[in-house]
Amino acid sequence: MPLPDIWNPEATARLCSRISSIAKDTKPAWGQMNAAQMMGHCCIPYEQALGIKTTKPPAYMRIALKLFFKKTLTNDAPYKKNMPTAPAFIMPADIAFEENKQRLLKLVHDISDMGRDAFEGREQLTLGRLSAQEWNNLLYKHIDHHLRQFGV
Repeated sequence: MPLPDIWNPEATARLCSRISSIAKDTKPAWGQMNAAQMMGHCCIPYEQALGIKTTKPPAYMRIALKLFFKKTLTNDAPYKKNMPTAPAFIMPADIAFEENKQRLLKLVHDISDMGRDAFEGREQLTLGRLSAQEWNNLLYKHIDHHLRQFGV
């Protein structure tokens, strides 16, 4: 089943509504992150897509991710619970909640405003060039996974 289109204004509004419904004290259904850590964690793929965070992982890791995990990361099947987190995506426990929530909301809008065409063939730090649909799936299913983790 296709995932919602992150460049569709209605899908963007639904994502933002889900993000906005999470409070600092919202507890996860699984995993170790608190709500603030999750907000900061979810910003990273969007920042990478925008060229804000551009530190590439080591070559061996990029090759492994591209060969063995690209399909899992970009298909339309939801992520499983309790998957390991890459070191670059781990946030400190005392990260600011509201600041990161607002940052995430802005990033979701920024990507949406750029439109699908801006992502066709765009380079991803570890997976190489992706189609717009692969970008959609990568970004949507990651954030959806963590919103479901926090009950929304």
